Amino acid sequence: MCPCPGLCGSQIPATPAAGSRSCCRFSPRSLHGPLRRGEARVPPRVKMATAGPARAGGLLQRLPPAAWRCGPRRARSATACPPAAQVRQAFLRFFQEQHGHRLVPSAPVRPRGDPGLLFVNAGMNQFKPIFLGTAHPQSELVQYQRVVNSQKCVRAGGKHNDLDDVGRDVYHHTFFEMLGNWSFGDYFKEKACGMAWELLTQVYEISKDRLYVTYFGGDALLGLSPDEESRDIWLSLGVPPSHVLPFPLKENFWEMGETGPCGPCTEIHYDHVGGGRHAAALVNQDNPDVVEIWNLVFMQYSREVDGSLRSLPQHHVDTGMGLERLVTVLQSKHSNYDTDLFTPILDSTLPPLKHLLSCSPLHRAAGALVTRAWWGGADIGSVNMAYRVVADHVRTLSVCIADGVYPGMSGAELVLRRILRRAVRFCTEVLHAPPGFLASLVPAVVEVLGDAYPELRKNTDQIMTIINDNEAAFLSSLLRGRRIIDRTLQQIGPSKFFPTEVAWSLHGNLGFPLDLIDLMVEEKGIQLDWATLGQLAQKDRKTRTQQAEQLEGSVARLDVHSLAQLQRDGVPATDDSPKYAYTIGQDGKYGKSPGLDGSNQLTTSLRVCALTVSVSLCFEDVLFPVESVHFSGGYVIHEVTTPETLRAGDQVQLFVAEAHRLACMVNHTATHLLSFALRRVLGDRTEQQGSHVTAEQLRFDFSTKAPVTTQQLREVEGVIQEMVERNETVYMGEVPLALASGVQGLRTIDEVYPDPVRVVSVGVPIESALTLNSQAAMQTSVELCCGTHLLQTGAMQDLTIISERQLVKGISQIIAVTREQAKQVKPRRLRFPLSDGTDEGDITAMPQWQRKELQAILKALQRATNTAIRKLEISQAAEKVQDLLEKHSKKSVIIDTIPADSLSILMKVVNQLCDKSPGASVLLLSPQASGKVLCACQVSESSLPKFSAADWALAVCTQMGGNAGGSGTVAKGSGNTKDLQGALTAALDFAWSRL
Repeated sequence: MCPCPGLCGSQIPATPAAGSRSCCRFSPRSLHGPLRRGEARVPPRVKMATAGPARAGGLLQRLPPAAWRCGPRRARSATACPPAAQVRQAFLRFFQEQHGHRLVPSAPVRPRGDPGLLFVNAGMNQFKPIFLGTAHPQSELVQYQRVVNSQKCVRAGGKHNDLDDVGRDVYHHTFFEMLGNWSFGDYFKEKACGMAWELLTQVYEISKDRLYVTYFGGDALLGLSPDEESRDIWLSLGVPPSHVLPFPLKENFWEMGETGPCGPCTEIHYDHVGGGRHAAALVNQDNPDVVEIWNLVFMQYSREVDGSLRSLPQHHVDTGMGLERLVTVLQSKHSNYDTDLFTPILDSTLPPLKHLLSCSPLHRAAGALVTRAWWGGADIGSVNMAYRVVADHVRTLSVCIADGVYPGMSGAELVLRRILRRAVRFCTEVLHAPPGFLASLVPAVVEVLGDAYPELRKNTDQIMTIINDNEAAFLSSLLRGRRIIDRTLQQIGPSKFFPTEVAWSLHGNLGFPLDLIDLMVEEKGIQLDWATLGQLAQKDRKTRTQQAEQLEGSVARLDVHSLAQLQRDGVPATDDSPKYAYTIGQDGKYGKSPGLDGSNQLTTSLRVCALTVSVSLCFEDVLFPVESVHFSGGYVIHEVTTPETLRAGDQVQLFVAEAHRLACMVNHTATHLLSFALRRVLGDRTEQQGSHVTAEQLRFDFSTKAPVTTQQLREVEGVIQEMVERNETVYMGEVPLALASGVQGLRTIDEVYPDPVRVVSVGVPIESALTLNSQAAMQTSVELCCGTHLLQTGAMQDLTIISERQLVKGISQIIAVTREQAKQVKPRRLRFPLSDGTDEGDITAMPQWQRKELQAILKALQRATNTAIRKLEISQAAEKVQDLLEKHSKKSVIIDTIPADSLSILMKVVNQLCDKSPGASVLLLSPQASGKVLCACQVSESSLPKFSAADWALAVCTQMGGNAGGSGTVAKGSGNTKDLQGALTAALDFAWSRL
């Protein structure tokens, strides 16, 4: 038995394949140094190897040096089973302490300012502004030269999508951790390769004969020569020539996108089998025994719009190594799922499924799943695949939800919704797990990853709640979908294919997996038209891609070459400080101050640089509107269309659109107050998820545990109104980022801020908010913000919330208006139109809390009305039933016509008649004044399955030129006929043909 349970995950005798390494003892001596006299040999607990985080969202604290061998008394070839946390920490420590890299925390998986990206899918994402040269000159990013981190990554949608591969093999994941080291204009190929080889072969002590490296073999069409520099570096490090392999563009040339930074890459692959064999032929062949573990990208070119390559002003190194694959190597496994990154999660699946272990052959081996090899062998019933899918997907769900990405209906949220539903499908249909099973695995995920990513511990309850709520919604959708499928199958009659439009609608609107629809209709001998569905899917992907490209392309940016040229020419970054140069006059109006001309217009002059200009533009006494404004690499870019020719060096004058700017300032300050008020009323766990400010209104998205009540909306407005009435001073000033981050109760969202950063504090001077241990900021709104704001809250005049709704479970959105707009929709006595059209009032513009109150009253009235109608219909049906009982006493089939005002009443008559005539099957027709004939029927259980109510109603309604649907027990429909007797005869004939 392996003596290190919980560290390597093995609890059974090791039975390695030929040439592989067995699991062995984890030595406390090797972890903590030589034993002192009298010191007990007590195996360390796992938590000792995963000390608490250095800071929220950060990385692990420093640990004692680790040894990767079992100890001095064992053979050198025997390798230990280091826990994953120790593997991660050794990587970070190696680059940080031995090679001077700066340790930075993982970015959230929701991308920052990158509309073309669904998730952070590589370690380089948060550093894209450096590669593109667009980083703010005062931001922390520009200070980076050597960086190391472990980045949370999700590849499930977009360019990098591993979703379909997850579960089918043992090394693809939707969520994984990417260990990476970067050089931004510092070291390049030789240093990067040397450090990688040192870490793998000397620190981790991976056998050199199992490692193969690849390099770019050149591309004649692009005029690119082979990367012989990288090849020669590897050879100089002692890698045998037979282990250094060239590959073409597809495998060994990395590009950020259609345009932008790119360059050759060199990859390191590991042979799991070893034993002296030569595995070069298996490299890059999708063979599970020879897998890529590390990719070193050398960014030295920029792909231009015309497809050509230009050398970058600075060369960068971007490397990425999957932690899961590395741990698999170091723990001597063939499957990522056999490592301690997954085994605790798989272990936690056993108690909820223990009832299946003794009764199902498919689950009998479940107890050994986490300790035996996951590759090869028969996977009867796809049980092994199901376990892999569930273990992978619950990690992805936990990490995404903790970072503020929730299952939803578009973009990344839609992808996460599909991941959740895929996991639920495998839970319910393959593992036959009980409801809530998926969420029950979250604590195990938190135990594995929570020390490295503390946001998981902080949000454990929320993660479980969101998963459970979405699972319940999906199971409900499955029932609805099955009913739609059954009804559609009844309506289409004999057919080879299920209607494509129905399948696509179920897939898009209800989240119904297409393969599940295929299984359900296949039972009826019908197929899906996969060719047409494929075309629809391709069209959908193309549309989404175009939308993302349009969104990304709509932002004007200077490319890396233009920015470098501006810097070489000595063009200073744009000074946008005049935008803060405004004061309030004694009349309470914003007016003249330095930078404003005699007409109280904020103006500035500048030189046109590279045909970019800086709010309205005046050139030779002609005024042109500015169409958009963007920020790139410290330069403010204003886009204008002019009939005049502008040249570099021309002088232009810029004017602020005062009314528009002031309206935006009002709504911006109102957004800060709204954020504070929501936290005050709903609790400190309420966090901003997004916002948008225009001159007309403001939008604010926020997380909340429960739907916002009417009373809470009134209280939020009340908190804001108090701050407006007090006419609080809005303090603004620049503060060192490190000092600002220490403010108690600072309200901020995850962003990259410049240093120093601008702080906006309402009612409390910034010095007071910055005072050590000050509680002042807890009582008001204090946020990091570089925008323009009111100088006093009184100018807001008022705020009214006109809309509040849940976007998805746990995320709500508020839309509010201020000033005169807010006053116009304040609570009023509602005036409803009279019959003659007089006294007509608009009841649509009102506060959201008032709207909710009226909606609650309306719902109560509707419920009361529905109850009264239902009672009346039951009473009317009872009278008709009595007449029918006297007419059709003791008959096994009752067919007749009766007067009924609605199909609802007709169904109630059928139901009651069957209750009072046990064993009878009933079909009733009701002619209407319009010429339409209603039909309702019910079949006795004793007549099933040979006699179906759905078939009965369909046969009769088809006879009348109509249609019907339902189940085997009850059904309804309608038609149009004057021959009621013919319809009754058809009903009777059909019934006797079945009975």
